[in-house]
Amino acid sequence: MAMVDTAERPAFRAVSPKMDWGHALRSLRRLLDDKEDTTAVFEIMRALNGTSTAKGYMKLLETREGGRIAFQRQEFAERLMDDAWLDAMPDGSVGAAYRSFIREEQLSAEGLAEISRQGAAHVDEQHPYAWMGRRTRDVHDIWHILSGYHRDGLGEACLVAFSYAQTKGLGWAVIGLGAASRARKARTYPYVKAIWQGYQRGKAAKWLLGEDYETLMAEPLEAARRRLGITPPTIYDSIPAEARDQSLPKAA
Repeated sequence: MAMVDTAERPAFRAVSPKMDWGHALRSLRRLLDDKEDTTAVFEIMRALNGTSTAKGYMKLLETREGGRIAFQRQEFAERLMDDAWLDAMPDGSVGAAYRSFIREEQLSAEGLAEISRQGAAHVDEQHPYAWMGRRTRDVHDIWHILSGYHRDGLGEACLVAFSYAQTKGLGWAVIGLGAASRARKARTYPYVKAIWQGYQRGKAAKWLLGEDYETLMAEPLEAARRRLGITPPTIYDSIPAEARDQSLPKAA
């Protein structure tokens, strides 16, 4: 009997969920009027991201450490809620910057996870694709740290564009385009160029979902950015902090 290398391809295949454009666009309007409406973000993702998460999981398996990471299937939100672990992060590290960020902003990985569960019973399913979705969700605030984008309106829009380049999830693209469309109304600063640069930076960087985040969190922040090919957000940084929330004016 001929031997078959079953490791060549996973036994399961990506399904193609139906796109729900109506729901996505309604949620987008809510989000553009209130950047803190995180529930709307997850609704857009569920409506439009299709097979991107499944494809991301397949891509993870092709990386050097991806097989081990996928096999262990760590729930990273639980790790990020471990205050003792975060407090042990060395000064100047990715983890130390993350620790300061979430405490100053009064955020938590579990808080984000709880929002993601609203209206979506499948979020916590024991399935590789569901786990990959949770992994993508849980590293969002770490991407804030790595990218240098803050939580103001412009920073979120730039990180959305960065995230689309990294994940190829259509939901991210729609949010980014919606933000850029609104930003055109505010001509004082190069808001649209900043969002476009976010996409370019995400495209040029190493694929972040393939990283071992346990190791990455202890790495010096600037060294991690260099290793990952994450360039400075020069256009975003050129815009005064007090003007960054003005990039998304209310609809008329």
